[in-house]
Amino acid sequence: MAEKTTDKQKKEDILDTDLEYLINEEEKLQEKLQEKLKDSSHLERFAKDLILFMSLIKDYYQGNYRDIPYKTISAGVVGLLYTLNPIDIIPDFIPFIGHIDDALVLTFCLKLVEKDLQKYQTWKQKQTAIKTATDLKKNR
Repeated sequence: MAEKTTDKQKKEDILDTDLEYLINEEEKLQEKLQEKLKDSSHLERFAKDLILFMSLIKDYYQGNYRDIPYKTISAGVVGLLYTLNPIDIIPDFIPFIGHIDDALVLTFCLKLVEKDLQKYQTWKQKQTAIKTATDLKKNR
């Protein structure tokens, strides 16, 4: 039993390290994603989901939102890390096709997390409504 706990703790530690890295590299990631969006019309429909997923990562890392399966957060993190990694299956510097592999990986990962991302979006909207209501009460 202790071995399972240790494995689980190792996975959580790795995930926390990856989340911290993504949060620290958010600006770089946003620039890279914008570049990929220009090159791939297929990814345009996922732009809002990518932004929402970055918000999810922050809320998860800060402990604000933990109602998400480990596999979901892991799949999204893997997709984003792959996008940031300069070593790809198809190097990014190759015109037109350099971002295809990144687009495919992100598309696949976003499809995997779609339902949980919608659930998070609903939670986020409720939190915003609560904050707005609280702010209005304070200003009265």
